[in-house]
Amino acid sequence: MQRPNRPVYLDNQATTPCDPRVLAAMLPWFTERFGNPASVEHVLGREAEAAVEEARASIAALIGASTAEIVFTSGATESNNLAIKGAARFARSMGDPRRRIVTVATEHKCVLESVGELGAEGFEPVFLPVRPDGLLDPEIFAAALAEPTLLVSVMAVNNETGVIQDIPALAAQAHEAGALFHTDAAQAGGKIPIDVRAWDVEILSLSAHKIYGPKGVGALFVRRRPRVRLAPLLSGGGQERGLRSGTLPAPLIVGFGTAARVALAEREADEARIAALRARLLEALRAAVPKLRLNGSPTARIGGNLNLTFPAATAARLMEAAPDLCVSTGSACSSAAVEPSYVLRAMGLTDAEAGRTLRIGIGRFTSAADIDFAAAALEAAHSAALAA
Repeated sequence: MQRPNRPVYLDNQATTPCDPRVLAAMLPWFTERFGNPASVEHVLGREAEAAVEEARASIAALIGASTAEIVFTSGATESNNLAIKGAARFARSMGDPRRRIVTVATEHKCVLESVGELGAEGFEPVFLPVRPDGLLDPEIFAAALAEPTLLVSVMAVNNETGVIQDIPALAAQAHEAGALFHTDAAQAGGKIPIDVRAWDVEILSLSAHKIYGPKGVGALFVRRRPRVRLAPLLSGGGQERGLRSGTLPAPLIVGFGTAARVALAEREADEARIAALRARLLEALRAAVPKLRLNGSPTARIGGNLNLTFPAATAARLMEAAPDLCVSTGSACSSAAVEPSYVLRAMGLTDAEAGRTLRIGIGRFTSAADIDFAAAALEAAHSAALAA
């Protein structure tokens, strides 16, 4: 096995590399085109404002929204906080008596903690279990909605397992019960078709760095008709329709818009190639490592994710033995934690099984040579662990 010139990156659920086209689009806005988009009194400000609005339109097109429904944030964590806390607090301020907020045990930490924190404000957090394949059971969901429910938040694609929830069906169930529906689509953008009208969701979160854009910028879709109202988290100058005050980072937004345009144009070709690479890697690993287990639905999942439990070696030992391979044990936001993945435990894995599990994320810039190196490196690492 020949050592690569640079580490092989297979952690594209944690973050994606910035596409060169995105970087090229951003650079002028860091230098000569540095105006504040809110400074519309002069040419540099108006130029920046126009660039921001062009990017807003591109992001709206990616998800089938109108331009006026896109609110810029610092990323999906802020978008999720604004969606959940903002919807709950505004409804309460309008005298809505409902306090139940329903989500799923496998959600991203920022969703789980946002919902949990609202418990201290008099709301009723409900965390639903998932089936062993990572999918939410519609009957369990229906039972939770039997009580008056204000808001439901279910992620479109899980960040650890790549499992795709049936958002249109779940949103329909929520609406039958009279609840608003929010989805964290950070891992879905650029990977599966998103249409907020067909999905019939009121609020949807995105993040640029998951679609080969820059870190530090995200967006929140907030439906205009019928209008959805949110209480803002930040006080300030009233930017973004008063929902998210603060000077807009024009370079990052321009990059986000470019990433969205590329994703919309190239998603189908990207995902077909990525899924073929995933199949190649899974076939090689299954041949080399008997009893290797794929976690999550084998069909309802994005093309680039493999969440694999190895039969003997721990994930930490595998990664230590393959230092030129960049994979992970789970969510990048929780990877510093010692405890096993809460997502895998919610799917029924034991702590020991979760501790032997790797998340592998294949992306736009992954090559066949990268896949072959990863297969050989993980096979060698597993064999070494068995021999030790």
